[in-house]
Amino acid sequence: MESPKVLIIEDDNFLSSILKNRLEKEGLLVTQAFDGEEGLKALRESAPDLVLLDLVMPKKSGFEVLQEVSLDPQLSQIPIMIASNLGQDSDIQKARELGAVEYYVKVRTSIDELARMVKNLIIQKVAPAVSDMPAAPADQAQTPPTQ
Repeated sequence: MESPKVLIIEDDNFLSSILKNRLEKEGLLVTQAFDGEEGLKALRESAPDLVLLDLVMPKKSGFEVLQEVSLDPQLSQIPIMIASNLGQDSDIQKARELGAVEYYVKVRTSIDELARMVKNLIIQKVAPAVSDMPAAPADQAQTPPTQ
């Protein structure tokens, strides 16, 4: 069985690379996009099992990506997790209204914690058949959040 696929749409190359490496260590296949337009293209081409999306990006914001995804019957079935530094209740509510299933504020969430949440969401919502993949332990040493 093929490993679950995650698409990271994040304009911070350093953070995106760290997340990619961490998720690949969890046995996931990871594709990266570095702005909203590239992210939508990758979303349509790679058919990921889950998307990890930043909100503040060039070309198209994460909100614009969520809006376009919500209007597409096929794409709207793909769970989208938000990882953003926008932490206002209004931003979180708007993202959820547009279809985000989870929302994490980057400065409050370590890389390890985010990777664990991605893997656990895949196990819960996307790939029950891969439930033999062990859930990431909650008590692992936490990597400090990166900007």
